[in-house]
Amino acid sequence: MRILGLLLGILLLTGCAEKTPPPEKFQFTAQTLDGAEFRGDKLVGQPAVLWFWTPWCPSCNAEAETVEAMAKRHNKIQFVGVAAEDQLDAMKKFVSDHRMTSFPHLADLDGAVWKRFGVTAQPTFAFVGTDGSVELLTGSPTEEQLDERISALVPKT
Repeated sequence: MRILGLLLGILLLTGCAEKTPPPEKFQFTAQTLDGAEFRGDKLVGQPAVLWFWTPWCPSCNAEAETVEAMAKRHNKIQFVGVAAEDQLDAMKKFVSDHRMTSFPHLADLDGAVWKRFGVTAQPTFAFVGTDGSVELLTGSPTEEQLDERISALVPKT
């Protein structure tokens, strides 16, 4: 009986148990502005904020420093910028101009990640819960509203 229990434990620890695939919207691979690969399934099981932006958007430009500050303040939450509707050079310039270095930014040149999450306008925030739930907020919340929404993603212990 002990051996059976030990074998079962080993099977579970070594991953022989079948894993549930991540929700479809997280089943993507994209390139960051630096050319690194980013896998959406890495976001599953952790709180995250996706910020959908464009370089030419006045609201995105106005809130960029606030988003960067939130990412630094909420360092237990994965932030990801998702840039689209422009050229790679313009996206890189936006990130450089606003000194947005604390989280990765995806070059969603064909808008595929935007479509996956149902984003139709910028700026839009996607608040991802640890259970994989996603809530979209289109527009520019105040810093206080944004801080409140982000804080709610961290489970209380």
